[in-house]
Amino acid sequence: MQHILGSYFRLLGAQMRSQLQYRASFILDVFSTAFFTITEFGALALVFTRFETIGGWTLAEVAFLYGLVELSFGLMDMLFAGFDPTFFGENIRKGSFDQLLLRPVPVIWQVLGSDLTLRRIGYVFLGLTIFVFAVHFSGLEWTLAKVVYLPFVIVGMVLFFGGLFMIGSSFTFWTVESVEAMNILTFGGSFLISYPMSIYQDWLRRIFTFVIPAIFLNYYPALYFLDKPDPFNFPFIAHFLAPVAGGIVFALALAFWKFGLGHYQSTGN
Repeated sequence: MQHILGSYFRLLGAQMRSQLQYRASFILDVFSTAFFTITEFGALALVFTRFETIGGWTLAEVAFLYGLVELSFGLMDMLFAGFDPTFFGENIRKGSFDQLLLRPVPVIWQVLGSDLTLRRIGYVFLGLTIFVFAVHFSGLEWTLAKVVYLPFVIVGMVLFFGGLFMIGSSFTFWTVESVEAMNILTFGGSFLISYPMSIYQDWLRRIFTFVIPAIFLNYYPALYFLDKPDPFNFPFIAHFLAPVAGGIVFALALAFWKFGLGHYQSTGN
């Protein structure tokens, strides 16, 4: 295991040196990725200049949801960039994935270390900034239990979205090209859980509860942190299922990845 981790960190180090070699380009990339978040959150803030609340949530409370998702998704996008279905599908199509199969290091660690998108640090920084803003203006009262639980919520979302990336990449073992539906699910899912689940129609909320357990990743933890009542009357334990939901999705993604890898046939390029 020590050898595997050593190889993984060497790959990450090479990625970091490569991306930091041209610092001006790197800084522009960071600002360009951050600009999207600034624009999107700015548009959200403008809505609240007309309406004091949305679905019973204030701007600061929605910012809590939004900032936590941006922070978690940014971390995932940095760490799991090698599993980005578009990037991974290109490696399958070009035949460069075959090289990973010849090395004495588990393929999954090589894919994880094959790309580290440092420019996503802009997402992480802005997500953290929005989250701090939300904590300050929402009147959140910290307790020891909340402080301890917060990292588990972030890890749960990182595992959830990382798992979706892995599922999308696994499909390319058969399709070669990335499956657009998975990209829509991953990025669309991050958008949907950035807002209160109470604003969505029942059919969509049921999908994100019983089919894809996204409601437990951000919405229910936010209810707990902000001391808001549960409009759906779930058992109290629902507030603490973020790491469980993320872990289940990641475990299923890992199993599907192994299945796809076992049935992979080289494109011959």
